[in-house]
Amino acid sequence: MLTIKKIIPCTALFTLCGLAHAEASSVTLYGLIDYGINYQSNSGGGRVIGGASGIMQGSRWGFKGVEDLGGGLSAIFQLENGFDLGTGKSLQGGLMFGRQAYVGLSSRDYGALTLGRQYDSLVTFVEGRMNSANYGGGTTAHPGDLDNLNNSKRVNNSVKYMSPSFGGFTFGGVYGFGGQAGDFARNQIWSVGAGYDYGNLSAGVAYMNVRNPNQSWFTSAPTNVAGASLNNMTASPVYSGYASAHTYQAVAAAARYTFEGTTVGLVYSNVQFRDLGDTSSGANPLRLTGNAKFDTGELNVTHYWTPFLLSQFVYAYTHGSGVGTIGGSSYNNISLSLDYYLSKRTDVYVIGSTEFASGTDSTGHAARATLNALTASSSDRQTFVQLGMRHKF
Repeated sequence: MLTIKKIIPCTALFTLCGLAHAEASSVTLYGLIDYGINYQSNSGGGRVIGGASGIMQGSRWGFKGVEDLGGGLSAIFQLENGFDLGTGKSLQGGLMFGRQAYVGLSSRDYGALTLGRQYDSLVTFVEGRMNSANYGGGTTAHPGDLDNLNNSKRVNNSVKYMSPSFGGFTFGGVYGFGGQAGDFARNQIWSVGAGYDYGNLSAGVAYMNVRNPNQSWFTSAPTNVAGASLNNMTASPVYSGYASAHTYQAVAAAARYTFEGTTVGLVYSNVQFRDLGDTSSGANPLRLTGNAKFDTGELNVTHYWTPFLLSQFVYAYTHGSGVGTIGGSSYNNISLSLDYYLSKRTDVYVIGSTEFASGTDSTGHAARATLNALTASSSDRQTFVQLGMRHKF
């Protein structure tokens, strides 16, 4: 990271962010660049050899700053862009700062209150404690990242609170305003969570509730007009048939323990698409009603062979309980990665993931393997291998 203090003349950064006036104030420019050459066994019906950006971690750049206001109180902000290194385009729907964009106050004694586009509590308290998300890459995510434990979605127009640590215990919550005139609850998003860290143990749990998820959650540019969008959930047949859900809710928990260079982690999530049939939320060609559910369990093991070489194994099983004869499906995901650090900021890696699907998916067809971040397979199996490089600054 590059820290720029007020004593350094930097007109361009002053124009973009403004330099703080207090002596302890600073603005930091940071980023992460990730790219690799990969092989996909089945991408919509055929094999693919090519390049992909952000599989191990999403490529990004951003600014973050702090101004000391005295008495343990600080003003803070963060602006973060996600981009595709292969094409140079912005991700998250083309938003300039699609990954994060917020401003707020942070107190040493009372915690932080921030406003803007932000991470939900599942990401803050659960995903942050999953080694698979940090060292295994996006293809280890649960099918279609249905529980957002790979951090593919953000909460717009949100208020977020994060407590200070009380003996290793933290808690917090996020509320995203729906913003539709005459219907305060439409498109609203809220989540709460808690975490605990003590020695080699780290654990977290969170709950999230989303109204009209097809229009408010599964798109980078939410709409506030009922029925204005068709299906923003088409990327994954695992749940694309549930666009008419009135409510999406998820609960997840993760725990990890480290001993002698090895970290073992366990993850569980339950996701429900509730009250199907609300066509003001999205299309419902199969006329589904009721609730569709997904339960996922994960085991991940990370081992440092040397201070510079680590490997990770991830196994995840997802079972979908659909509606009637639709959506009763199962997905098995196995992933391995090997990561070698050339320096503190630069590493090279190889990732391999494979998925097996069975049953009937949300569209009423035979379930297809759908590794996260990839085009769905035309069959019940899909394999992905990537040799990549990552640099942080």
